[in-house]
Amino acid sequence: MIEVYKMTNDKNTTIDYLILLVEDNPKTAQMVRFYLEREAFKVIVAKDGLSGEEAFQKHSPQIVLLDIMLPGIDGLELCSRIRRKSSVPVLMLTARADDTDKAIGLGIGADDYLTKPFSPVELVARVKSLLRRTYQYNEPLQPAVLGIANLKLDPKSRMVTLHGRHIDLTPLEFNLLHILMANPGWTFSRGHLLEKVWGYINGAGEETVTTHVSNLRSKLEPDGGNLIRTVHGVGYAYQEVE
Repeated sequence: MIEVYKMTNDKNTTIDYLILLVEDNPKTAQMVRFYLEREAFKVIVAKDGLSGEEAFQKHSPQIVLLDIMLPGIDGLELCSRIRRKSSVPVLMLTARADDTDKAIGLGIGADDYLTKPFSPVELVARVKSLLRRTYQYNEPLQPAVLGIANLKLDPKSRMVTLHGRHIDLTPLEFNLLHILMANPGWTFSRGHLLEKVWGYINGAGEETVTTHVSNLRSKLEPDGGNLIRTVHGVGYAYQEVE
């Protein structure tokens, strides 16, 4: 049995948001899954059209992300089959920026269309937009102030304090710390942090992340090394310190 994350809509009722991703490129599938699961969605991945159709029938997802170029039956055919049975939102993904493909996809019932290479941040925004339109989805609220006894971060005032002492951070340092603190225990690669904080969609310049983490640790002394942990060969993670 698949376990799904619980979200609430504006009527305060519980909805299980499960996303089916049909994508034959392992790197793309891994990247999309990473970003969606970071937003607390459960993701099922199918590698071809036939297994995507089987997964759709078995799990009844709330949204389908569908690559056009698939082994077996292609994404356009799968979209058509899904649409004959369901009005579930479908977001088409394709490497071809062909207006004809877009017109066909939308014409057979796709709700949105995204051309590769795309920003995962934009993809997540498109997914949430479809969920809001279809299910009155509201994102789970984060606490007003992040952190516990030692380190506190206020997203609204953009203030950071350590042991009650104000820490002066640059905007990039604040954004970097905010992402880490909002996801305690989650390990971020340098590439993901580079994209999330700096907006880059490739791995060039990852040493920038290393430099900013080092600066952050210096400003968060004496707890900097404990709060921002290096996961060797992977990246960085924030851990709460009582």
